[in-house]
Amino acid sequence: MPGGIIFEFPELFLTGLWLTIQISVLGLIGAIVLGTLVALARVSPIVPLRWIGGAYVEFFRNTPLIVQLFFLFLGLGSLGFRFSSDTFESIFRAAATGMALYHGAYVAEVVRGGLLGVDRGQIEAARSLGLSYLQMVQYVQLPQTFRSVIPPLGNIAIALVKNTSLASTIGVAELLYAAEIVESRTFRAEEAFIAATMLFLLLTIPLGILVNALERRLLVVR
Repeated sequence: MPGGIIFEFPELFLTGLWLTIQISVLGLIGAIVLGTLVALARVSPIVPLRWIGGAYVEFFRNTPLIVQLFFLFLGLGSLGFRFSSDTFESIFRAAATGMALYHGAYVAEVVRGGLLGVDRGQIEAARSLGLSYLQMVQYVQLPQTFRSVIPPLGNIAIALVKNTSLASTIGVAELLYAAEIVESRTFRAEEAFIAATMLFLLLTIPLGILVNALERRLLVVR
């Protein structure tokens, strides 16, 4: 059975699961922070910031994630920049950074839509009360934005978890990499990859439930 192979190779699968979780969490945090900053730049009254934000979104949304991962690990290395002198640390950080940069572009568009969706009357009221632009963004726009964009952010988070499988292409021993190692040792391809799929579902299904719960809670609060 597919589940049984996990117990035959617990170290490989559990290490892969743990690395997948780490990359997912770090990548998601980075994507939300970076995406929010880029979204603010895109709606900023400062034209150069809007250009920079737009260029970032267009570049990272329109180039393959796998190419970005190879550039971060191999391309930057050939230019003399490495994330760490330790190979494992270097590929791990390259993977987490790649996830943050790629998905940050999608977060930026979601947050930008939320910012633009805030009622214009509230913005004018904030200005009439003497709030600066940054205060208006901090106290009026962002709180409402994050409440409204929970569902699309949840979809991005689930996509990020699944996209961590591409980290195996640069040598990160995450779930897919673990399944490939087990398959190469046992030639039980179906069991190995179904086991990896089950472990991915173990991450994505609870995440989907959490997103739905947050959405319902925020709707009640509003």
